[in-house]
Amino acid sequence: MSARFDRLAVAGLLGATGVAGLLFAPVFGWAELLVPVLVVVLLAYGCVELTAKFPKLTPYRPLLVAVLGLLGLVETVLTSTTLAALPTGASVRGLARGFTEGWRLTLQSTWPALPVPEQLLFVPLSVLLAVVLGLELLLRLKKPLVALVPGLAVAGLAQAYQALTGLVAVAAALGFALPAGLLLWSGRRVRSVSRAPGVPRSWRVTGSAIWPALSTVVALVAGSVAFAALDPVGRDPLTLKDTQAAPPPRSRVGNPLDEIAQRLIRPGEEVFRYRGETPVDQWRLIVLNGFDGANWLSDSRLHRLGAGLDGAPGGSGGSAELKVRGLSGPWLPSHPDLTGVDGLTPLVDQAAGTLMLESPSAASVRDYRLSWSSPEVDLGSGEVDARAPGGLGGLGAVPPEVEQVAKDAVRGLRPTFQSALQLERFLSTNYQVATGTEELPTGHGWPQLRHFLLESKRGTSEQFAAAYVVLARMNGIPARLVVGFRGAAEKDGDMHVVRNRDVLAWPEVAVAGAGWVALDPTASAVGSSRSQAGPGKAVAKARAQLPAEQQLRSPQLPPGTQPDSAEDRSAEAGVSWWWPALAGVIVLFGLLWLVGVPVAKAVRAGRRRRRTGEEGVLGAWDEIRDRLRAHGVPFRIGMTPRDLAEAAGSLAGAGIREPVARLAKVLDVTLWSGVPVGDGAVRKAWQEVGEVRRGLAARPFAARVLAALEPRTLVPVKGRKEG
Repeated sequence: MSARFDRLAVAGLLGATGVAGLLFAPVFGWAELLVPVLVVVLLAYGCVELTAKFPKLTPYRPLLVAVLGLLGLVETVLTSTTLAALPTGASVRGLARGFTEGWRLTLQSTWPALPVPEQLLFVPLSVLLAVVLGLELLLRLKKPLVALVPGLAVAGLAQAYQALTGLVAVAAALGFALPAGLLLWSGRRVRSVSRAPGVPRSWRVTGSAIWPALSTVVALVAGSVAFAALDPVGRDPLTLKDTQAAPPPRSRVGNPLDEIAQRLIRPGEEVFRYRGETPVDQWRLIVLNGFDGANWLSDSRLHRLGAGLDGAPGGSGGSAELKVRGLSGPWLPSHPDLTGVDGLTPLVDQAAGTLMLESPSAASVRDYRLSWSSPEVDLGSGEVDARAPGGLGGLGAVPPEVEQVAKDAVRGLRPTFQSALQLERFLSTNYQVATGTEELPTGHGWPQLRHFLLESKRGTSEQFAAAYVVLARMNGIPARLVVGFRGAAEKDGDMHVVRNRDVLAWPEVAVAGAGWVALDPTASAVGSSRSQAGPGKAVAKARAQLPAEQQLRSPQLPPGTQPDSAEDRSAEAGVSWWWPALAGVIVLFGLLWLVGVPVAKAVRAGRRRRRTGEEGVLGAWDEIRDRLRAHGVPFRIGMTPRDLAEAAGSLAGAGIREPVARLAKVLDVTLWSGVPVGDGAVRKAWQEVGEVRRGLAARPFAARVLAALEPRTLVPVKGRKEG
């Protein structure tokens, strides 16, 4: 193995492993990963050169690569923990936390994640581990293909975090495959074309060198395209992030819904104030979509807020500076279309747009800045989205007399946004908002809601919102309950002041193509004329166009659709089964190839081995011929065993050529001597088959696997029928 070969192979291995680490770019960004990954790769290459120059260091090469790689990461990622550029105990603890906790903290964060050391370090550390293992597999065991496995594991982990799609996936696959192909090409000895005395040795790249590299490129590109395009169930593919969420805050987590009446008793107390250029209709604290008949629950899936969130495409941006001083719990005022938070590192529920403090704060005032991007809402046909998560949750044990109220409220309309507006009008018209500071209704379970709907018909936004959600769900309208504050009209200088009187619970309805749309039956009930901003404008327009109750008619279904019927459900079932069925066929075909071809060859060899006499010798010839064909030895009709022996000699030398030549002699005696063929000749022929098999076993592992899976040798050669 030449030094030049060593350098090519090592460069290919390190390049492929480095590219695998950079596949985490969707999680952290290219710029944040490039330096630490490059440091690990370059230091590893320097260690290889060092041990090549000083062979006595070779046994310590893994330790050198690991130690220098860790020092390089300390100097580039953990610089703040060093003292006079030297590692400290904090550096060691940072490396340990990055290795043991980084992967989990990153999964618990929104992406792109903050490139803080405790999260970022696990990527270059994974690359360092793959480099250490890969180099030893390459340089000690001389197994280039096996040496790629650690790098492939890093690439697979990156795709499990965030799979690349489209052209980016194809480019990434090629970026990995090119250095991997260089490694595999370098690992195959080129062979002399001419061996005649006195003729200069000419070199060419053999098929065994090109095929593994080419197959690697094709497989990775095809796999990337398949993962990017194939979505058998119409949903985003499952990632590791779906299995992890940030733990709940260590402080006591209360339910702001329980505090509405207490706040209204003290209406003048300030809760927070804000400064912003754009008006805000509501500030949300919590989204509740679980109801068991007594309590409203949140199924918030919290993550640590990363560098920012994706805003609505083409949405109108906004921002505000908040000073919170009247909230004791971990919930913070937030915006549904949140894109970023400055000044705090809170937990965020992206689906609900809510914020929580991860740990208790001793500060009585918390300052931070929110930014958001509100979409231009188009209510379109006004169809509701029955598949919205949590929209049609539980109702508990519904009192029988409430069922009639639910039917009357929407006047028999099918579930649409129009029926959702009619339900809002029903509550605001027939029910009264409780005011004052004494004897305010409290509670939101079925006993309180039954009393509100059937008897008192008086309540705070707590009862209005809770009653709306349960009545909407009973009519097939997906709805959830939100608690927060109105955007205050009071100003103190350039700051809006939000007080307890502004506390509010409101329902949100899921509309197809528009997402969750906020409604407020209490605003209509008290005749509020607050200005509307963003999505509120579209709702106000739809509310103004709502026909009178006597003129309500169920909107026509969009063209080409039908009510929820057996035919519709069967059509959906057919669509949902199409891609799984196709995927199943592909998997079944792959299994048949991987298992069926080797089994078929083994069965055929067994049948040939059981033959006797002349057929037994011919069976041995057929077996050798097909095995050599599978390994790429060309065979043409009319070739004699001696011709095949010469062709096979260039593949694996005398270890194959000589057994085939000896079989040629046995075959000549069998076919032309006229002497009956005994069992001794058959045994001799099959002994040569065994010698050929042992000669082929010395070929590279990849070549043997490809030969075992070669299906064309199962087709009989013309002019020779299998007995």
